[in-house]
Amino acid sequence: MSLLEVKNLDICFRTKNSTTYAVNDFSLKLKSKQVLGIVGESGSGKSVACQSLLQLLPSPPCEINRGTAFFKGKDLLKMEEKQLRKIRGKEISMIFQDPMSSLNPYMKIFHQVAEPLKIHHPNEKESKEKAILALSDVGIKNPKASAEYYPHQLSGGMRQRAMIAMALINHPKILIADEPTTALDVTIQKQVLDLLLEQKEKTQTSIIFISHDLIAISEICDWIYVMYASRIVESAPSKELFLNPLHSYTRSLLSSIPSGKTKGKKLRTISGLPPHLNTKPNCCSFQERNQIGNPKKCLTEIAPPLIEISPNHYVQNCPGCLS
Repeated sequence: MSLLEVKNLDICFRTKNSTTYAVNDFSLKLKSKQVLGIVGESGSGKSVACQSLLQLLPSPPCEINRGTAFFKGKDLLKMEEKQLRKIRGKEISMIFQDPMSSLNPYMKIFHQVAEPLKIHHPNEKESKEKAILALSDVGIKNPKASAEYYPHQLSGGMRQRAMIAMALINHPKILIADEPTTALDVTIQKQVLDLLLEQKEKTQTSIIFISHDLIAISEICDWIYVMYASRIVESAPSKELFLNPLHSYTRSLLSSIPSGKTKGKKLRTISGLPPHLNTKPNCCSFQERNQIGNPKKCLTEIAPPLIEISPNHYVQNCPGCLS
């Protein structure tokens, strides 16, 4: 049984002069204790889809035109703000991309880490002590002293750990990690990934891990969704996806990862840019950039439907991208 099930989510942003169709026909299932990855280029709709689950996007200009997101039998997308406040930070927490812009520069770290605890447990008398314990749990050395610091006094890795401590202090059922390693160097990235897995085992939290980094995705995720131009183009268990990628976009992403075999050679790239999303996709969005498959066979009149091509392996049914 799924802990969270999202079906057919459509999201757009409307302004006076234009409409951007940011997410189209997005569906996913997250099981208990699972780490689910969503990967794709910037602008593919990963963050928008996940932030919409907690209604964190300003409306207007954001509009959720279609879809459901059931958590514990209730649709998150139809909840009133009062109901969502009981879920945000307690049942479902989020780590944002840039801790320096997400943390309040005028508040000490312990105030910010303890804030979700105070919101959901207003009579909690030991919030500072629990915040210090949460900082210790995520590997911050000398947490008592660090709790008194302001964000600018911590390194990038320590700020990210503080964000993780804040997200986990109420032991949520689901943690949404929105590119938590993007601004960090490789060594710190590995530490953060190990920390997320360690905390997942300790708190039994399910994780949605959003990234454009396939290497990070491969190290932490049980199941992967690949997004391109607002739609899911392929999804499968992690090992299956890396051993048997089917869609041209997935294969292109994997072929652009540096490895020992590419030493001294020119790195492969995906030429061109993703399409503008000012119209709903009504064809294969990857046709113009499809160098691995056969772009002449790509669908030009309908958006390719997602089909189960083998057990638990789903892919857009576009002849040109499956060539």
